[in-house]
Amino acid sequence: MLQTRLSNSLFLLVFFMLAFCTTCNIAQGANVATGLVDSSSLQVNLTNQNPDSAQPGEPVELTVIVQNIGNNNLRNIAVAVEPTTGANSLYPFSQITSEPLVQNIQYLNARQDTNDAAVLKFDLLTDANAAEGVYNLNIVTTATTDNSEANVVQTESTVQITVKGKEYAFVALNQSHLDLGTESPLEFVITNTGSSPLQSLVFSWKDPQGVILPVYSDNTKYIKYLDANQSVNIDYSVMADVNANPGLYPIAIKLSYDNYESQEQSIDTTAGIFVGGSTDFDVSYSESSQGQVSLSVANVGNNLADAVKVSIPSQDNYRVDGSSSTIVGNLQKGDYTIASFNVTSAPSGTYTNGNSSGFNSLSNPLKVQIEYTDPQGNRLTVDKDVIVPSGGIGSSTPRFRNGSYRSGGNSNSTLEYGIIIVVVAGIGLFLYRRRKQGGKKVE
Repeated sequence: MLQTRLSNSLFLLVFFMLAFCTTCNIAQGANVATGLVDSSSLQVNLTNQNPDSAQPGEPVELTVIVQNIGNNNLRNIAVAVEPTTGANSLYPFSQITSEPLVQNIQYLNARQDTNDAAVLKFDLLTDANAAEGVYNLNIVTTATTDNSEANVVQTESTVQITVKGKEYAFVALNQSHLDLGTESPLEFVITNTGSSPLQSLVFSWKDPQGVILPVYSDNTKYIKYLDANQSVNIDYSVMADVNANPGLYPIAIKLSYDNYESQEQSIDTTAGIFVGGSTDFDVSYSESSQGQVSLSVANVGNNLADAVKVSIPSQDNYRVDGSSSTIVGNLQKGDYTIASFNVTSAPSGTYTNGNSSGFNSLSNPLKVQIEYTDPQGNRLTVDKDVIVPSGGIGSSTPRFRNGSYRSGGNSNSTLEYGIIIVVVAGIGLFLYRRRKQGGKKVE
């Protein structure tokens, strides 16, 4: 009897334990099932970026796939590049006009693989001053579950976009004008004004009219590497055609380099160089007639001289009677003209015993000043010394005062000699008359 009761009790215990375990398993299964049914998730991945590195000031295209990896079908899915509104910024990216920051997907089935995922493309503009680096971009998805509860599901993903530094260079010249027919240095300065280094640079320049040409070398130079904010000087020796007309000549400049994708990029620009500068003159004594001195003025340089004015400036040893300046007009290179002036010598030497110490025109050249306008419109002045042959210029009338030689009048000594002569003549006349009267008395 007791054994029967123990067996029944054991049976009941095992039954309740089995029932309890079954209940636990059912409850556990219900929870798991409930978790799977309620789970909803969207996954966003960046699959392509074009170009591979965004460039400052240029657009970049992002290709993303949106995949429903949950167990709920989803509808009305909105995929947004943050932020869509507000004061926050996408820097260094911004929206391109007519390109949306939010795109919609109508329906996504549950448990998708990548082949069934939706593909979206976003076009953004990279800031022109963006620094080189890797930037994060947030993409937010919002969807509604396709069941009786219609829950709203939101997911936030972050993608990384590579930005390459700005690639650009600036070319400058060290001078703006060249003289005709004269070998001159010409220097170009290339500055990497971007934020990325430049490699395999090829620099060249050309005057389309062929007036300005390099000497001792061709017009192409090579630079292996130029870092950001670094400059390099490229030197040439050049010459402008001596027969060219003065004026401004355009110089075509080309700079090519390899970008970060090993693709050749080029910068084409134009600079101007003025050809035609100052000139030179030769002035020589031509002739002298009745106190008028003629000078031969020749343009011996390579440039035109406009509005040429010839002057005799004030000086110690020469004096000009009348106008001291004359305008002779324009002188082409190789041309000459005659300018005439009334010039007399005015030596300041000391006289001893009435004899002059002499006036040497070789050591006292006539100073001549030439003013003209160069092809650039600048008014320039050239000073010349002209050797006048002996006797080529007449002297002014000398005068003496306290033993010093001065030009232009009689001295006190001359006056004294005149008085003496008058006195002697008066005495002679007196004696002559007296003698004549004595002869009459004798008769």
